[in-house]
Amino acid sequence: MGREIIQVQGHVPRAPEDVWRVVRDFSGAWHPWVATIREERGAKGARIRAFTVAGEDTTYREQLTYFSDSDRVLGYTHLEGIRDCEAYDARVTVSPAEARGSVVGWTATVRAPAARLGAICEGTKRVFEAGIAALGDAAAIPFPQPLRPGREGDASGPDAGVRLETRVFDDLPRLALSIAAPPPPPSPTRGEGGSRLSGSGAAASAARLPSPLWGGEGGGGDAPGGRLCLFLHGIGGGRSNWEDQLRAVGGVMRAAALDLRGYGDSSLGARQSTVDDYCADILRVAERLGAKRLVLVGLSYGSWIATSFAMRHPEMLDALVLSGGCTGMSEAGPDEREAFRVSREVPLNAGQTPADFAPAVVKVLASPGASEAVRQRLFDSMAAIPAATYRDALTCFTNPLERFDFSRLTMPVLLMTGEHDRLAPPAEIRGIAGRIWDMAPRPDVRFEVIAGAGHVCNVEAPAAYNRPLLDLLGRLP
Repeated sequence: MGREIIQVQGHVPRAPEDVWRVVRDFSGAWHPWVATIREERGAKGARIRAFTVAGEDTTYREQLTYFSDSDRVLGYTHLEGIRDCEAYDARVTVSPAEARGSVVGWTATVRAPAARLGAICEGTKRVFEAGIAALGDAAAIPFPQPLRPGREGDASGPDAGVRLETRVFDDLPRLALSIAAPPPPPSPTRGEGGSRLSGSGAAASAARLPSPLWGGEGGGGDAPGGRLCLFLHGIGGGRSNWEDQLRAVGGVMRAAALDLRGYGDSSLGARQSTVDDYCADILRVAERLGAKRLVLVGLSYGSWIATSFAMRHPEMLDALVLSGGCTGMSEAGPDEREAFRVSREVPLNAGQTPADFAPAVVKVLASPGASEAVRQRLFDSMAAIPAATYRDALTCFTNPLERFDFSRLTMPVLLMTGEHDRLAPPAEIRGIAGRIWDMAPRPDVRFEVIAGAGHVCNVEAPAAYNRPLLDLLGRLP
């Protein structure tokens, strides 16, 4: 079996953002050799393009495997159509030229029997050259106009019909969630063993009977609500950090944000928390809400927990969304982990609480341009954390149980981080996205940098954060 890499690069006299608006349309009919093209969906919502070429009867199928608007990169793999092709993985990049215009790079790695490898590679080279030439011909391709925020295609804002309710599971350790739900029809109240809803007035009264869209208590797990999007906050946060996402996602599917053990209205366990305890809590939430499938969305510490869950229960996940982190301290050495823990315990050992050092933490978390309102939200989240909870989380975080095996990620993975994230900078998360793309058996990876945002990018730039999140959720089967 032979292997060869084909690389074609060309200059296009158009701005990178203009060229990318064409290239990013994976099922667009912009290539001059394409006769017909349509988009299909894979078993887990993967984007597949099925197309024919002028003068041929063969139908070719390719699957999108990597995508980044921020970096203007997409990758894809060949599924069928090329005779005797064992493997075919391609990547297209659009970058600024040194003078004016853009540089388009198109590469493919091909594996095929030696007798066929040369012909496949020569055909690939001609396809790439024709595509790049067409991108340089403004008359041949109608370049789309930029999408303005708030216009068609932008559904990133909150759904006005979504309400947030608090659910508390009282069996120990106590777990509290904020749940997004559309307004249910008026109904009598009823008691629920082991859980309760908080609030007052008519809205809280109606909320005591969950919407059938939720599944589980009040709706069957086999109903359309059998999938749950669960949000996991960072080590200095709480479930309130996800309110903008809950209101946006709640109009698409069931959604809930969990207070991790010891945070907010949740309680610590009887012993030091481990990541296995957090994973057990996720399973408990899923069972109580009747969710047979999960989409986990994490921020920083929550991203590490979400990935840990994916290592243990990949069959339960329809998608994984990781923000401001992924591997946590799992790839750090023992000395580095211990130094991290000790340095952050110094103020606790001196008798301070998170409220005392919250201003210093906010300076690290927030971007240079963060508003006072955002800074106040970050401060409030940090200041509300009990000292015992923060110490418990630090100990858990700095004692990871494993190094992640990304080949176990069989679900779509979306990674996002803030442009000004000091704790999980774009270069680091871009590298992790690339590793997942390389190691996952059938990768479906997206990586985005949230412009202008710091570490808690979902709070600083909710609309920019919600757009790729909703795009992912919208294509799940």
